[in-house]
Amino acid sequence: MRPEDVRVCVMRIEGTNCEDEMARAFNAVGADAEKVHLKQLIGQAPSGLRRSLEDYDVLAFPGGFSAGDYVRAGALFAARIKASLGPQIKAFVEAEKPVIGICNGFQILVELGLLPAFEGTMTDCPTAALYTNDSGRFECRPTVLRNDNNGKCLFTSEIPKRKTLTIPSAHAEGKLMSSDPDFVQRLEDNDQVVFRYVRPDGSDADYPWNPNGSPSDIAGICNPAGNVLGMMPHPERVIDRFTHADWTRGYVTEEGDGKCIFQSVMKHLERM
Repeated sequence: MRPEDVRVCVMRIEGTNCEDEMARAFNAVGADAEKVHLKQLIGQAPSGLRRSLEDYDVLAFPGGFSAGDYVRAGALFAARIKASLGPQIKAFVEAEKPVIGICNGFQILVELGLLPAFEGTMTDCPTAALYTNDSGRFECRPTVLRNDNNGKCLFTSEIPKRKTLTIPSAHAEGKLMSSDPDFVQRLEDNDQVVFRYVRPDGSDADYPWNPNGSPSDIAGICNPAGNVLGMMPHPERVIDRFTHADWTRGYVTEEGDGKCIFQSVMKHLERM
């Protein structure tokens, strides 16, 4: 598939606020990204504005505070999707098309049951949640992520194992938790851990390098098939070097650390 033929659906509703950055990130690697309101996909828009999910090659859930994050972060957006678009979302994932959710998008994927998806493509009820940060406040800061995936996740296919990336975080509910006592071990056994928070020297993180207290420093996970990625930090905000917090400190490259995630999915699609 040629990059210019890749169509990306950046799904939004009221309260999402990172759809511009998400669309720009995919456009920066050659894709054709479109910001699409949920109502356009479920027939609640004028005929000329209606869209079909099956016409897209990638689905992206941006960050923000969808529906005000009432009930739980991402819960209302996920409930609306499941009620109106559930079978199409499940078919999209089962067709092995890439799906990414960043920050609030990660919360939505968990609420949808698309992550961690131990028991099937999309579980009826969430089996995990993104809880309030241990600090009890909104954390907005640079974080360092290490690629700990062994090759399953297509969004890290072009990123060397254990390479570190500086990606900003901005969230109040980012602590990945589950009532399953074996949750982290199951993620490890399935090669579903994608990114971990680390200190700048690559060692295990503590606060503030792990900004939320997520167990085992987990910052991002994928589904068992590797085509659905959820992560709390925002790679779409550092596509260019000049948007890094330390951009004045002698860097010569123009690419930001987040670009390789979007380049990875494009390389995967080019091979199809």
